[in-house]
Amino acid sequence: MSCPQALKLLPLLLSSVLALSACSKSSAPQAPAMGPLPVTVLEMQPRNVPYSVEIMAQTEGAKETEVRARVGGILMKQLYQEGQPVKSGQPLFQIDRDPYEIAYAEAKARADQTAREMARMKKLVDVQGVSRKEYDDAVSANDMAQAALRQAQLNLSWTLVTAPVDGITGRADKSVGNLITTGADSLLTTLSQNDPMWVRFSLAESEAAKLPSQRLTPDSITGVELILPDGSVYPAQGKLNFLASSIDPTLGTQQLRAEFPNKEGILLPGQFVRVRLLAGEREGVYLVPQKAVLQTERGNLVMTADAENKVAPRPIQTSDWYGSDWVVLGGLNPGDKVIIDNLMKLKPGAPVAPHAPGAAPGGPAGAPGGKPGAAPAQEAPAKTEAAPAKQG
Repeated sequence: MSCPQALKLLPLLLSSVLALSACSKSSAPQAPAMGPLPVTVLEMQPRNVPYSVEIMAQTEGAKETEVRARVGGILMKQLYQEGQPVKSGQPLFQIDRDPYEIAYAEAKARADQTAREMARMKKLVDVQGVSRKEYDDAVSANDMAQAALRQAQLNLSWTLVTAPVDGITGRADKSVGNLITTGADSLLTTLSQNDPMWVRFSLAESEAAKLPSQRLTPDSITGVELILPDGSVYPAQGKLNFLASSIDPTLGTQQLRAEFPNKEGILLPGQFVRVRLLAGEREGVYLVPQKAVLQTERGNLVMTADAENKVAPRPIQTSDWYGSDWVVLGGLNPGDKVIIDNLMKLKPGAPVAPHAPGAAPGGPAGAPGGKPGAAPAQEAPAKTEAAPAKQG
């Protein structure tokens, strides 16, 4: 092809390239513009919250009684089911009775003999048939024989081991057929009285300083609550029944004990729980979920949605926890909207679409409707048909 002919075709080729480029651009779908980030907010209102201190604690039976053998012998029977409640006086174990029945029979025979001898001596001493000393010896011998009979009778009765108090039985420390001895190895089982239930704990001096009186006294405590291992609050309130009069110099703690009713048997001895001591009320404070409080080197802060629905960081003054919330003493005002989710995506000044918990995201805060976390519907981009290129 000659140069003049190529120059004549150049405008036609350029127009075709431009037409194809325009068609490809118009046929590509346009990305939707990003709107404000949906966030959940809580509207702050002041409220009254009890002064409280939470301490780790452990439960124990109000009475934990050891059941011990008072006589030795072969253990013949176990008369209770381990872990079940028993009543005071209920039989628990049977020790071999035979040796004690024989001993009782011998003691009774001696006691009967000395009683007859004493009666005979009394008749003789009245007529001066025997001396006063012989009569006195007979009286003493009878007294000792009667005491031995009483001891033999007790030993025989102690072969049946009974519950000394009402309670829940523990594991049996001895098995049927074992030789039971008195003394250090006489423990058979234990009984726990679980109603009421006691809870032991220690309060550090630094924790006591958080109370309004700066120290712990029986008059400063207005209530005692128990927090179970699953985080729920025990339905019945307790009361302090022991407060140590001194501070442990080694640990710097004060020993305490609380008492809780346990008729339903919800509490078991040995459980690790938390005790919440209540001491008056704080007025005009705010409760903010722990997940909404950001801890920085300069202090704690929260993210709020301002009047223009833009992110506004807010430094706050926190005290301690009340349940799962921070108690906020300063930095917030009534009506402030604290953001409680999507915190890692927030930037100061960025627009957000606040909504109350359970309300539709993207709508006004507090507007009900929709499922939490659902994104607003986007319009589908319009399809563009590509124009065919002109053929040269």
